[in-house]
Amino acid sequence: MSLTIGHIEYSNCTPIFTALQNNLDCTGYCFVRGVPAHLNRLLAAGEIDVCPSSSIEYGKYPDRYLILPDLSISAVGPVKSVLLFSRVPLERLDGATIGMTTESDTSVNLLRIILAAFQGFTNSFERTGLPLAEALRSYPALLLIGDRALKGALEGGDHHVYDLGELWHRATGLPFVFALWLVRREAVERRPREVARLAADFVRAKLIAYDSYPAIAAQAPEREWIDSSVLVDYWRTISYDLTPAHLEGVRLFYAHAAGLGVLPAAPEVKLYGE
Repeated sequence: MSLTIGHIEYSNCTPIFTALQNNLDCTGYCFVRGVPAHLNRLLAAGEIDVCPSSSIEYGKYPDRYLILPDLSISAVGPVKSVLLFSRVPLERLDGATIGMTTESDTSVNLLRIILAAFQGFTNSFERTGLPLAEALRSYPALLLIGDRALKGALEGGDHHVYDLGELWHRATGLPFVFALWLVRREAVERRPREVARLAADFVRAKLIAYDSYPAIAAQAPEREWIDSSVLVDYWRTISYDLTPAHLEGVRLFYAHAAGLGVLPAAPEVKLYGE
C-alpha cells in the first residue's frame, strides 16, 4: 500500500515536487493534488498520510501530527504570494470588513494577528471567491494567497498591496512559516520505514531544487502565465528550510493565535524523529 501525499497545486510547491518526482524513486508514493484547505481536510480525515499543510492545522490538532524536519514554506521578509490588496492605506482599515481567500486558514489568521495584535485594529472578515477587481468593489481590502496573489500582483492596478510575510518580519524579526510538512502519527506507527524514507527524500528534493530553479522553471506549468525568470526569483524569495529561527516564528504565531482565541492554547511543537 502506497503512502499518500498531498500535493498543493501552487507554484510555491512546484520546485520540491518536481525535484522529487524527476530525480528520486517515487515507487510507493501516491500523490493527491488540491488547494491547501482541501488537502488539510483530507489530512485531518486520514485520507492522506503526509502533506505540506497550513501551519494552523498543526496548531489546531497537534496530537494528530508530527512535523517533518528541515522542511517548510516560509518567508524571511516578503513572500510575494500572500498579499492584502486594499483600496485604502493599511492604517485606514480599522473597523473595516475585509474579504478573505477561501483557500487557506494560516494566512487568514496571520492577517488577523497583524491587524489586531500589531495594529490594534478591530475588523470583521468574510470569505469570498470573487475575482480581485470585483471583490474590491464590495470590500475595502481583499486577502489573496498563492497563484491568485501572484496573478493579482502581475495585473497591477491603483490599489495598495501589502505583503504579509514582510509585515510579520518587520514586527517580529522572525521568519513566518506558512506551511509545515505534516505526517499523521498513525502513518508513522503503521509504516515507520516508509515515512523515514519519504522524510529523507523530501529533504534531498529540496536540496536538488535549490540548485535547479532555472531548469525546473523551464518545464513548469506556470510558464503559461508567468515569465520563467520571475518564477525563479519568486522561488528564491521563499525559504523551504525549518531552522531554529523558523521554529521560533511558528511558536510565536501559535502564541498570538491562542491570544486571539483562534487556538485553545499554543501547542508544543513536535518534530518527527525527535
